[in-house]
Amino acid sequence: MQTIDRERFLEEGYLVVKEAIPPEKLQDVRRAYETLVDRQRENWKAMRKEGDPPGGEWESSPQPRLMLNRPPLASVISRETAPAAEVWLEPNIHGISSQLLGVADASVTEMMMMCNPVRDHGPAKWHRDHHPIDTAPLKGYIDDILEGGPRYVQWNIPLYDDNVLWVIPGSHIRFNTKEENEYLLADPCQPLPNGVRTHLEGGDGVVYILPILHWGSNYSPRLRRTVHGGFSTHTSIDDLSFVEHLSAGAAAAFRRWNDRSREMMEYSEVVFRAVVECDGEAYIEALNRLHPERGEKGRLLSTVFLCKAALAIRLAKHAPYPHVPDELSRRLRGAHPITLSWGPDFAGRFSESEAETLWKRFEPLDRLLRSKAEHFVPGFQSGPMKYHFNEMPENFTTSDFIAGWAS
Repeated sequence: MQTIDRERFLEEGYLVVKEAIPPEKLQDVRRAYETLVDRQRENWKAMRKEGDPPGGEWESSPQPRLMLNRPPLASVISRETAPAAEVWLEPNIHGISSQLLGVADASVTEMMMMCNPVRDHGPAKWHRDHHPIDTAPLKGYIDDILEGGPRYVQWNIPLYDDNVLWVIPGSHIRFNTKEENEYLLADPCQPLPNGVRTHLEGGDGVVYILPILHWGSNYSPRLRRTVHGGFSTHTSIDDLSFVEHLSAGAAAAFRRWNDRSREMMEYSEVVFRAVVECDGEAYIEALNRLHPERGEKGRLLSTVFLCKAALAIRLAKHAPYPHVPDELSRRLRGAHPITLSWGPDFAGRFSESEAETLWKRFEPLDRLLRSKAEHFVPGFQSGPMKYHFNEMPENFTTSDFIAGWAS
């Protein structure tokens, strides 16, 4: 495994890793993914809707994307395509991710692949990969990263030479500058000052911290097969049927990560039950189990995540719910384990009255996360909304949240 400069990574927000995939394994990984691409193309044909081109999403999307951790692809990993999953265990990917996160054994959270479109779609928009409407304002992420390091690191690992990705070093721990906002409002699809283009040879990787401002500069028909996904302390891969085709070590790793996720789900239930029972000590203890080594800023970010998860539980019992924007309601329907939202099945652990009590406790925090009028900040994957893009509630702590249960 390569030696890395974690302090520089934390400062700049990204790191280029040469030979993330060992050269002697690159061809096997290419073959495995191409087989999966061929299979998925057939799925997209079968899934096309009325008015879609014959190839469905493969022909219409500016970036056709395979989702290996979600059906149906999770069920088609075979011995032939096992390298597509096992690549995530490479020392220069898994080992480096563990170092960057500051943990002993990082978990693959998602496994994907980004492909080229069949026609030229040009550049995408500069953006940050998080949505304040269903996660947290940018300041919450910044404070948490500065306090305890990132909770999640994301990878682009092209199987062929690739220079599509640009990043703004250091933008993961600050708001947009005035100059950046002017550029983004004028044209979000142009190079930004201080932008750095990543030049990657096949098998190299770039790993970055999620809120960083970045850009997909050219979605052209040129062959592109970029392994994409990330690591955190737990996984979002529920269907482990494919691991029987992996090596013993790789299969054990996926099972270990899955067990850890189930444990975090149990801790999440403990957190919510502490809220229902107005037990502040139990709430803090469970938060510390969910995210060890985090301080007050980290606990507050987790509390904001739990606020959104509590709303998801409430919506699962009674949807629609008054005053909940359609975009937020839509985003909360699925699972997003990185932010402690475990999906509709998890909501089944709570009765209707418990769900109502949970939301009653969290709703005052939700109000603090909203502005009086719709507003917009460029560089986010959202349009105008009433939820704050940047700022967290001023002078608000987890103690304030707990104290509010009595009101």
